[in-house]
Amino acid sequence: MILANEWLEAEINPKGAELKHLRSKTHNHEYLWHADSRYWAKTSPVLFPIVGALKGGTYQYGGNTYQLPRHGFARDEVFEVQQLSGAEAVFTLRDTDETHNRYPFAFRLALRYQLDGRALRCTYEVHNPDDVPLLFSIGGHPAFATPAGAGGLSYTDYYLEFPEDEALHCHALEDNLISPEIRTITLKNHRLPLRYDLFYGDALVLKTLKSSEISLRNHVNDRAVRFRFAGFPYFGIWAAKGADFVCLEPWCGIADAVGHNQRLEDKEGIQRLDGGITWTRSWEVHVE
Repeated sequence: MILANEWLEAEINPKGAELKHLRSKTHNHEYLWHADSRYWAKTSPVLFPIVGALKGGTYQYGGNTYQLPRHGFARDEVFEVQQLSGAEAVFTLRDTDETHNRYPFAFRLALRYQLDGRALRCTYEVHNPDDVPLLFSIGGHPAFATPAGAGGLSYTDYYLEFPEDEALHCHALEDNLISPEIRTITLKNHRLPLRYDLFYGDALVLKTLKSSEISLRNHVNDRAVRFRFAGFPYFGIWAAKGADFVCLEPWCGIADAVGHNQRLEDKEGIQRLDGGITWTRSWEVHVE
């Protein structure tokens, strides 16, 4: 499914309602990772109804035990194309008998993509059609290309800019779970230089980020991405080992802590949505 305006062209796959391409029409530049399966075969999956991993791969709710894979199941489901126009598309996923085996809630999840000038906005809309509260987490996982070898660039020419932060306080992951250990990375001029080994220990998990906008830039040319994500209390930064991309991940939810009791209602960051209510959050990509 293709969206286009004067400046941008975006392609979305109904499987996972996943953004696959974001190209500049003025200089033919691709801003997204090209999904090389040798490293990581996705580009921008939606994380729902959980973010991260569950302790033991299971959770408890209503006296029953359920299993969910890391980041949930929505990224592997085929969404219904609800709306498609020149610069806007809406993809919808609803609960089924099969999802109830893993997640005992009624829900309607919509991903709305909109082009606006040189920006793409992705809005998550979660609706509870039931009378009982809906418990969920949700997050984004877009991977932005950092093409080494193009125009003389190397991975270390790229950096992330955090306008409101002078240091990053990163929670360590232990078997994909949040450990009590915190590592502090001091930023110089609000910048985090990218290096492959930065992610050898998995994602940088942030709970106290002050910035609600992060820029991906480089020292060689003017190509840049400004990523805005107001309203997401958690954030992850990740890349596959040795791959030329960086994921900027806004989360409403987080992986289980090492000592979590596995009860869904006690999960950190869980969202509680009453019946008949629709919950929304958006992130935006502004390209230069």
